[in-house]
Parts: sequence; C-alpha cells; structure tokens
Amino acid sequence: MEEKNPSVARIVFAYLVVYIVWGSTFFFIEKALRSFSPFVLGSIRFIIAGTLLMGYCGLKGYKIFNRADVKQAIFVGFLLLFIDMAAIIWSEQYISSGIVSILSAATAIWFIIFDKPKWKENFSSLPIIMGLILGFTGVIMLFAEQVFGQTDDGEKSQNLIAMGVLILGTIGWTIGSLTSKYSQKEKTEKRKEQPLNVIVKTAWQMVTAGVAFTTVALLNGEYKAFDYKAVYLADWGAIIYLVTFGSILAFSSYIWLLQVRPATEVSTYAYVNPIVALLLVHFFTDHQVTPLQIMGLIVVLFSVLLMNWNLYKNNRTIRALRYRKKLKRVKNMAPKSSIPRIIEVADFNAKEKKKQVAKEAKKENS
Repeated sequence: MEEKNPSVARIVFAYLVVYIVWGSTFFFIEKALRSFSPFVLGSIRFIIAGTLLMGYCGLKGYKIFNRADVKQAIFVGFLLLFIDMAAIIWSEQYISSGIVSILSAATAIWFIIFDKPKWKENFSSLPIIMGLILGFTGVIMLFAEQVFGQTDDGEKSQNLIAMGVLILGTIGWTIGSLTSKYSQKEKTEKRKEQPLNVIVKTAWQMVTAGVAFTTVALLNGEYKAFDYKAVYLADWGAIIYLVTFGSILAFSSYIWLLQVRPATEVSTYAYVNPIVALLLVHFFTDHQVTPLQIMGLIVVLFSVLLMNWNLYKNNRTIRALRYRKKLKRVKNMAPKSSIPRIIEVADFNAKEKKKQVAKEAKKENS
C-alpha cells in the first residue's frame, strides 16, 4: 500500500472517500434503521465487512494470527467498533443523524481528558484549554436544544437518553484508541516477532464487533423478530453501502492516506464529516436542521481546531507554507532591479562556461 510518489488523482480520490463516505454513513445508518433493528444492523454490517476484509488479507498472503496482536485487536475492536457503533446506531433511532455526527466530532474532548501521559502538555496549552471549553459549550448547546425545543416530555426524555448513550459511546472509542496507541508503543519496544499488518488487525476488530453485535441481537430477541422479507430494497442497499463503502473502502483509503500524507492533514476528515451528514439530513430527511444545530457544529469544529492547534502549527505542510512566505518576503525586500540582474548574470556565466567547454573540445579534436 505504501507508495513513494502517489498521483495527485489518487490522493484526491482517497480524501473524497474519507470526507464524503464516512460523513454519509450517519445518514445511511438512519435509513437502514427503517427495516433493521440496531444490533441486527451492526451484526450484518460487521460480520460481512470483517469476513471480506479477512479474506482479502488471506489472498494477499498476510499473516492472520499473532496471539498478542489478536488479543489487543479484540479488546480495541470491542471498544471502538462495538461500544461506539452500538451507541451511534441505537441513538439514531431517536435523534437526527446530523446531531449524532456533531456529537461524534466532539470526541476530541475526551482524547484531551483521558490521555493522562499528555496532561501536562495539554493543560499547559492555552489553545487546548480554550478548545475544551468551547467543545463542552457546543455539546451543551445541542443538549439545550433537546431540553427547550421539544414539547412532548416523553420524546424529550428519550432524546436526552440517546444523546447520553452516544456520549458514553464516544468515551468508549477514546479509551479504545488510547489503549491501542500506548499498548502498541510498549509492544514495539519489547517485541521480537513481526507484528500483524494494520488491515489484518482491523479485520479482527470488525469480526469482534460482528460477533458482539450478533450475540446481543440473539440474546435480546432482535434476530428472532427479524423478518428479512419485510426489508425494503433501499434498506438492503443502505446495508451494502455501509459494508463496502463505509467499512472497507473508506477505511482502506484512510489507512493509505496515513502512509502517504501527514496524519494531521488526514485528520481534517473530522471537520468535513459532520457537514456532509447535516447536508444529507437537510436535503433527504424530514428532520429539521436548526440554527442552534449549525451554531453547535461551528462551535464544536472550532474547538477541535483549537485542541489540535499544536499539531497543525508543526505540520510539515504548514512549515513549507511559512518558509515560502518568508522567501517571498525576502524577495520583496530586495530592489526590484536587482532580481532580473541576478538572473542575467547567472545566465551570462552559464553561457560563458558552455563556450569554454566547446573551445576545449574543439582543440582536442584538432
């Protein structure tokens, strides 16, 4: 997957997939819930996606099993793909996929709070602290809308419970991500055997999530009540989209981009996904996108920017732009007449050197 000089077209395509497809998965989950109960939906999605991805890894000749890596992948997959996705799918029964996408973007808050090894660095940074305050403000705005915007007490209560469940899911995602990050560092330092390919680990994570979703769906009676004949054709299409585009294509594009582009640049998908989700909600659902939701989105996204400010300012692309700007400033400081004169002298010296080489060659031939 790693390439030294990937084409611009491939990079642009991969970004479009990560930006648009991942943003659209919130919408397609909401659509699929018309025919599928939450845990049946998760079961079908991740069992198929995990099996296909594992089969692909087998065809590519990747090593499939390594006890330490598989153990970690199962734990991380349970937190990332089961706990978080179960919270997202379940909550979308009651609240708009647009609100779900905004609250999911606010996951950056929990990364700052739960990343204990970086507490000193994070909490001594003014932009990060401001970002945390703004992030909580954006989340409170969305909760406030549910409290004051609903007239039916039962609906209001159910929506608030759904949002609370979603917050717990994003915390699960954060803990899983941090566990993966730090355990990987420890294992890299002491391990002797070759680690599994990142796609193999992801396949194990998806299989884990699929098994967990299936187990719950069997225990709570969702599979017993499920009638595949009653599923709308469009909802089968939504499931196929979530499996192929949402779970396999988008993730593969994300992993590939991380290998060929700076991680801070790739992370910008977090700013685009909620916008895509809100646009789809506005144009293709009955949910109303309110001014308060838009304000909440802006506040949350700006908070994410502030919380990642230290990473972005040290990004190599930003450094290159700064260098180019500095070079332009130096160029503008020089007398305008001197610039063409420098070029002229450089050209003259090059021509003289060519003439001298030609003369020496002519003498040798004679």
